Amino acid sequence: MPVNSDKTKYLPSFISKMESAKLHPLVIDTFTYYYKKVISGATGLISNRDIKPVALDEIEDASRIKEYAESGREALRHAVIIKLNGGLGTSMGLTRPKSLLKVKNEKTFLEIIVRQAERCRVKLALMNSFSTHEDTIDALSMIKPSDSPLLFIQNKFPKILQQDLAPATWPQNPDLEWNPPGHGDIYSAIYTSGVLHSLLKNGIEYAFISNSDNLGATMDESLLGYFSENKLPFMMEVVPRTPSDVKGGHIARHINGSLILRESAQCPQDEMDAFKDIKRYRFFNTNNIWTNLKALEKLIEKHNTINLPIIKNQKTLDPRNENSPKVFQVETAMGAAISLFEGAAAIRVPPSRFFPVKKCNDLLAIRSDRFVFSKKDNLILNPSIGSRSITIVLDPKYYGKIDSFDERFAEGIPSLIDCESLTIDGDVRFEKNVTIKGEVVIKNSGKSQAVIKQGSVIDKDVIPS
Repeated sequence: MPVNSDKTKYLPSFISKMESAKLHPLVIDTFTYYYKKVISGATGLISNRDIKPVALDEIEDASRIKEYAESGREALRHAVIIKLNGGLGTSMGLTRPKSLLKVKNEKTFLEIIVRQAERCRVKLALMNSFSTHEDTIDALSMIKPSDSPLLFIQNKFPKILQQDLAPATWPQNPDLEWNPPGHGDIYSAIYTSGVLHSLLKNGIEYAFISNSDNLGATMDESLLGYFSENKLPFMMEVVPRTPSDVKGGHIARHINGSLILRESAQCPQDEMDAFKDIKRYRFFNTNNIWTNLKALEKLIEKHNTINLPIIKNQKTLDPRNENSPKVFQVETAMGAAISLFEGAAAIRVPPSRFFPVKKCNDLLAIRSDRFVFSKKDNLILNPSIGSRSITIVLDPKYYGKIDSFDERFAEGIPSLIDCESLTIDGDVRFEKNVTIKGEVVIKNSGKSQAVIKQGSVIDKDVIPS
């Protein structure tokens, strides 16, 4: 569809707005590319007719690459760990960076990440957002890492009014006129900040990128060795999809032959059943990404931008006001770069490399005895666990926000080492040294808080009187 000339008239306003915000020309060029997609009617949708499933034998299994560990140890001095550190964790009721949440043994995500990088003697870099940058700097001054991490800040894009595709304005809170561009912005941000140039100048070529809330995503010598020895430009870690992953992005093979990532927001509504079919689209993107920085620099400088597949999210301008104007937020996914690099690969990793904390349900499992620290300060599954998987469903009214969650487990987290599933419905507080085994439902329908007494061993459903 050709670009509508009546709507291109707003493009200079967008450019002026971004220039006034002192955004880098590459960022402005990138947004311009996406804006032209929007005004031409592009949806960013990826249809089943354009892709086909990836077969099991197309993906290498990390369990078969142990012989690359020595090469990985040699490559460590040329590697960097990059953590996406821009989230505030508002869904958990946090108001500060999510990485400053105490997640295990009174240690925050950030403390654990810093110590992990120190243990393997690999440079650490953090991509912050404007909302997390200053608090992260303050926290690092308290942690006192032996080698200060490199810090750079995620960019921002202006929101687009759905009504006429003009720049959104909101005088009562101008900050709401902007949206984060998604974690796909990392490639532009690392380039425009100068961090990419600095890393390459210092002999750093291999980057392992992951979310700061996923403590399973550690520097792995076999994976690094496999990545470096095979001279891959890009590698995505994937795990088999489970019923709980049906909304997450999956990989597929584009009809042109390249691997591609499809997020749920990119799937046509009438094809969602196929999207959720875990037997058809088998592999889930963990957002653990390996990138060759030389290849990344070459790609960016060839095009003077990095044009990832567009995700056009429909939102209200003020997310807390459903009556505020409807807008488009242009975003991209980091893993979508798999389709841009010739020779990009995916590798199947164990689920232990993917246990992010998105909700308090996840936090309960991490804080429990199901997880322990290894000698290398890596958070791993307790070797003594009875079941390698667990399902936790906590009543969001009483456990959805971190303050309420902490109040109900103030005396300690129950032992879950032999628990397969735990559902808590209603207001329940736990005293210390509680053990939960098997599949358990605890349901409190009363108006007053129920209490699970000290030392209780629960191996069947409980309905407090």
